[in-house]
Amino acid sequence: MTNTFSMKTWEEAIVDGPENGPRFVHAHATFAYIGVIEGTSVGDSLLYYAGEGYDGGGNTAPGLERITGSVDGRKGSFVIRHEVRYGSDGVHGTFTVVPGSATGELAGLSGSGTIAGASETMDYTFEYTL
Repeated sequence: MTNTFSMKTWEEAIVDGPENGPRFVHAHATFAYIGVIEGTSVGDSLLYYAGEGYDGGGNTAPGLERITGSVDGRKGSFVIRHEVRYGSDGVHGTFTVVPGSATGELAGLSGSGTIAGASETMDYTFEYTL
């Protein structure tokens, strides 16, 4: 089974710094998940753009995302904390389930995963326990 997620919406607002230089940006996004995770999510991240012409891996984005749907058919919701790096080679990152955040049939969920891709649809891995 292929695990992917797709960006549905993306909104950014500069928090501090010039538009074309090093800056912090708040991003609010929604995603759709297919695979071991089936559902939708809402997330917020604080992005750091190192500046125009810089692509040395300094672009980072910690954030939180609440996923509502199912994991292997068990329904509920849970929050993940992610840390991603992005640049000309795409997006690469890790995420972990926030302890105590899972609801419904997913109560007690723990786990972690990775994300990688270079388009609006990216691959993910997710190893978990219930």
